[in-house]
Amino acid sequence: MDKAKVFFTKNITSDSLMKIYKALGVKLTGKVGVKVSTGERGSKGYLKADLIGPFVKSLNGTIIECNTAYAGARNTAEDHLEVAKEHGFTEFADVDIMDADGEVKIPVHNGKNLEYDIIGKNFDNYDAIVNLAHGKGHAMGGFGANLKNQSIGIASRNGKAYIHTAGKSEDPDQLWNNLPEQINFIESMAEAAKAVADHLKEQNKPIVYITVMNALSVDCDCDAHQGDPVMGDLGIVASLDPVANDQAFIDMIWASVDPGAEKLKQRIDRQQGREILPYAEEIGLGTRDYELINIDEE
Repeated sequence: MDKAKVFFTKNITSDSLMKIYKALGVKLTGKVGVKVSTGERGSKGYLKADLIGPFVKSLNGTIIECNTAYAGARNTAEDHLEVAKEHGFTEFADVDIMDADGEVKIPVHNGKNLEYDIIGKNFDNYDAIVNLAHGKGHAMGGFGANLKNQSIGIASRNGKAYIHTAGKSEDPDQLWNNLPEQINFIESMAEAAKAVADHLKEQNKPIVYITVMNALSVDCDCDAHQGDPVMGDLGIVASLDPVANDQAFIDMIWASVDPGAEKLKQRIDRQQGREILPYAEEIGLGTRDYELINIDEE
């Protein structure tokens, strides 16, 4: 497989977000869904409206999300929309909680943990997708970026339970009683992310991957008690390959001389977070081999 192109800017502004999208050379048309985490009530690291709003509006995009499997302020569509409003998303776009009206099963190919993935029904209403992730740590997955945003993020409430239990249960109420070996959960995320990519490919629908690497906490935006950032902002990466884009994010953390990076590394490795990358490559989702193109130097 050829090296994937990963574009990079150290600038984290609405202008640089537009610029890095243009660098990808893909013009998304039709009904565009922009998958971001709306952030749990009480979290602080989610991508803010003033940063992503102009970009989403330029695509005439709709913010797409699914309900959470855990108890919180986003496990019903009504409550989830209220949090999205509180966090400013409804000011610049429509917000579609994709599993509000049901869910659909899509096949998992090459998987050893999941037989299928369960996604929000409304996902199929979109002609093109932007996987717009916030890079950060994660209590269960080690880290969250494009792969997590595409697997857990696009899965319905029941689908999230199915991934978290590595195929043991679709019942969110039974999730915590059915937790698998950690590596099986990590692999399940990769399998679900590939199922979504395959589903789009079969319909000739494009997807692009962008990760904003700011507010780098060891906790996810799904944590109502999210801790403060542990290291300085890194910038934005974008690619047509989700594995390469996540690998670039990880490589930048490991290359950082910021003393706080050690805390993020420890969180990631404690949860075997980096193992998602070789497994995602193994099952054909993308490549870890990439060329980094700094658009600030153009």
